[in-house]
Amino acid sequence: MSKTGAEKIIFDNDLKPVQAYNLAKATGIEAIDRFQLILEIFAKRASTKEAKLQIQLARQKYELAHAKEKVKLAKIEEQPGFMGLGAYEVDVYHEAVKRQLHTIQNKLKKIGKERSLHRSRRVELGFSSISLAGYTNAGKSSLFNTLAEETARVGLELFTTLSTTTRIIDLFGKKALLTDTVGFIDRLPITLIEAFHSTLEETIFSDLILLVIDLSESEDEIERKLSCSLDTIEKIGASGIPMVTALNKIDLLSKEEVEQKAEMLKYIAPNIVPLSALQKTNINRLKVELTNFLKQYIQTAFTLPVTDDSLSFISWLFSRANVQKVNYEGDSATVIFEAVPDFADMVRGRVEKLNGKFVVLNQ
Repeated sequence: MSKTGAEKIIFDNDLKPVQAYNLAKATGIEAIDRFQLILEIFAKRASTKEAKLQIQLARQKYELAHAKEKVKLAKIEEQPGFMGLGAYEVDVYHEAVKRQLHTIQNKLKKIGKERSLHRSRRVELGFSSISLAGYTNAGKSSLFNTLAEETARVGLELFTTLSTTTRIIDLFGKKALLTDTVGFIDRLPITLIEAFHSTLEETIFSDLILLVIDLSESEDEIERKLSCSLDTIEKIGASGIPMVTALNKIDLLSKEEVEQKAEMLKYIAPNIVPLSALQKTNINRLKVELTNFLKQYIQTAFTLPVTDDSLSFISWLFSRANVQKVNYEGDSATVIFEAVPDFADMVRGRVEKLNGKFVVLNQ
């Protein structure tokens, strides 16, 4: 291996500790499997506290499963990847890993509570929610930037997005919440799915999934990655949520190629829209499709006596719903707004507490 200058040997299948040990002994360099490689890539991409803790959690779970065997092997003779373990007693090292695992889990529970609180606050906004999903490097973040007019990080590397970002987007005057989530990968180890569950569960609580596919790849690759994405959506319990499929990167293909691949996918990918996130091609067509699948807004109106409390309430409503008109006449204010039914019901309750009258104009 010294002739090639290799620093590691990477295997696409799982390696048992004894296999990694024997390979390191034979070659003089560390041998890692697919799971460990994904962990290393994740570690380089992680930028938030939660993402870093999730990676540590997955790493410690992996370590716990192999701790006893690794220490026993390290006691024989140190090899790359087994350095420094020889000083440990098996049970001591095993308990040390368990303690670290418990500490990380407690930290993630705290962040999970904060995430749940943020989600509750987003529900109070009264907007429908859309989750971006898809295979890593399909162009999710580019589409997120286009729809949200944002500048979230994008790149050719795998797993550029490891944590969620949520922004309000405009769909022809109606607002919705768009969340960018971690990209999927084929044969993603169950440990990593469990570690990133709090991030992936944002998809479960959405009203609509926007699945992004890289249409510029070969037909075999497109089918493989689509299958992986749909399987992952099913594994996290989100298969019952309505879905729109964005066939991205059509700017890299001829019109004939786009039509051919779209025809191939129309029976396996739900509600397809060919587009280019980078060139902003067919974005309005996508917005129309998204609007069709979101909760139907209802138009309502209410009249309130003008008081400090009612003026504060009207100001609050402007940031949470599509307020179309406010009319002040004498000692009363009349407001016409559009919102999803659940939010409109909540507003009705607030209006009645303020001694106002509430009516639904259309449904």
